[in-house]
Amino acid sequence: MPRPKLVIGNRCYSSWSLRPWLALRVAGVDFEVERVALYRPESAERLRRLSPTGFVPVLIEGDVATWESLAICERAAELAPGAGLWPDDPVRRTVARSVATEMHGGFAAIRQFLPMNLRGRARRAPSLPDEVRTQVDRVVETWTSCRSRASGGPFLFGRFGIADAMWAPVATRFHTYRVELPPVARDWCEAVLALPAMREWTEAALAETERMPETDALLDRA
Repeated sequence: MPRPKLVIGNRCYSSWSLRPWLALRVAGVDFEVERVALYRPESAERLRRLSPTGFVPVLIEGDVATWESLAICERAAELAPGAGLWPDDPVRRTVARSVATEMHGGFAAIRQFLPMNLRGRARRAPSLPDEVRTQVDRVVETWTSCRSRASGGPFLFGRFGIADAMWAPVATRFHTYRVELPPVARDWCEAVLALPAMREWTEAALAETERMPETDALLDRA
């Protein structure tokens, strides 16, 4: 297969792009990146040429495309089987797959009220609506339960894996909007934000010039 190419959106705002990029980078896969600035007049047509769905991310290997973040993460595990992107233990692996899929399909209120934005930080923590608070509580419960099974590292199951990649944008959201967390959840967020690959992505995000005024404005909520 030719060298994979990952098509991503704006690093500052595209949480779905971040997930497989982290998995591929941490796994040591040699891949190139094509960035498509989103929400511009030419974006839709360009993405239709690159992605079967017209959305990012998509991993292109010659004539073969893999789309959807979790599917690309699974492909990363195939490309780098020695990277341990899933836990070796079958019970932990089952839980890891479950929580990764739960993240992929849920938490719409968090996504809407706390959109990913790596450019700045809220002046103060916003008052969370009940639906958002309920979902935050579920996040904390999930992270705490996973960490209780972890060994050999600071991530959800010890070493960094696909479950961490799927939840990583939530760590950035909680940091950006100053969401208060108990120690176990806070420690996991700090480990993700300190990951060299995450720092690399963030530095590139801060260098971007595109803006989403509606999203940026949420940083100033009272």
